[in-house]
Amino acid sequence: MSRDTKPQAVLPAGWPRPKGYANGVVAEGRMLFIAGMIGWDADGVFHTDDFGGQARQALRNVADVLEAAGASGENVVRMTWYVTDKREYLAASREVGQAFRDIIGSYTIAMTAVEVKALIEDRAKVEIEATAVLPS
Repeated sequence: MSRDTKPQAVLPAGWPRPKGYANGVVAEGRMLFIAGMIGWDADGVFHTDDFGGQARQALRNVADVLEAAGASGENVVRMTWYVTDKREYLAASREVGQAFRDIIGSYTIAMTAVEVKALIEDRAKVEIEATAVLPS
């Protein structure tokens, strides 16, 4: 990896560029592990039951933890999304993509999305875990 401390996407030769994520990411530095963030605010209040709105808030919560660690969206190298309804997630993809660009910014992140039966908080429709690498 070059001395550039910004994470770099990895794309195997001959593979098509994935849409909305990276197949792999190379990064160097201190690691920040962010617990699952859901679509409620800092006071534990949900302001919507809309999937896109909850995703936007969950991403905002991720960004708040990043900021508290002196980082930003460009430091995120991996995310795992747990969604309670994949059809709802796909139907909100345009809104979710815009929220992602607005809050996190880069799509050079290794990402996984998994449909789950339920989340611990009954109103939660999405939970997002993240890993970031901060410059040493």
